[in-house]
Amino acid sequence: MKIYLAGDGSDIKYKFQKQYTPYILDSFYLFNKGDGRRKIQYVEDWDRDRFLLDSGAFTFMNGSHKGKVDFTEYNKRYGEFIKRYGITQFFELDVDSIVGYEKVKSMRRELERITGRQPIPVWHISRGKEDFKSSCKDYPYVAIGGIVTKEFRPEKYQYFPWFIDTAHEAGARIHGLGYTSFEGLRKYHFDSVDSTSWLAGSRFGFVYKFNGESIIKYDVPEGKRLSARAGAVNNLIEWIKYQKYAERHL
Repeated sequence: MKIYLAGDGSDIKYKFQKQYTPYILDSFYLFNKGDGRRKIQYVEDWDRDRFLLDSGAFTFMNGSHKGKVDFTEYNKRYGEFIKRYGITQFFELDVDSIVGYEKVKSMRRELERITGRQPIPVWHISRGKEDFKSSCKDYPYVAIGGIVTKEFRPEKYQYFPWFIDTAHEAGARIHGLGYTSFEGLRKYHFDSVDSTSWLAGSRFGFVYKFNGESIIKYDVPEGKRLSARAGAVNNLIEWIKYQKYAERHL
């Protein structure tokens, strides 16, 4: 299993790319703000099998941008970015809840036209079971969305094996978007997942340690203060160790 490190800590993620070659998921939205332009230099040299690009749809579905974006134009710019930098693994613009699934499918086709590649379709419960089956037949890489937003609620996780088996039977790989329960990753054999959890330590004042099989969280001793940067670097390195373990054993 490949565990991609997601979240807006990309300056740290990319700093260690040559030394540790981590799996990274980044957002097109984040390349268009702050130091995003500077990060592009790293992407140009990145191992394409170790990089996943997300459209930034989650930001729009849950932030102040909702209802204020021309998604047709955004999808076009997304496709042009993918083509310009030779990105090979990228998700579709899965904004079903905003523009409807028919519009999403139209943008998917346009994305394919612009890039000359197939995106990773992101299945949502509203699309139905048959749509997932057909996606697995038509695309070599599919994803389950709605896990972070609780659309795909924990009581439904028991159905993960059906999704995983259906994808594998069709010869497709499957990604669990935002799913990194340590117990769950041993139980459900996704081909890849992503997580922002490695960033939580520097936000909330604790450090991670890889113990050979999993990640353990340690609180900073009372009266001590954790350097945000040093904590983030430590946590990144420990999560990269977990990535390497997961690739061999999960």
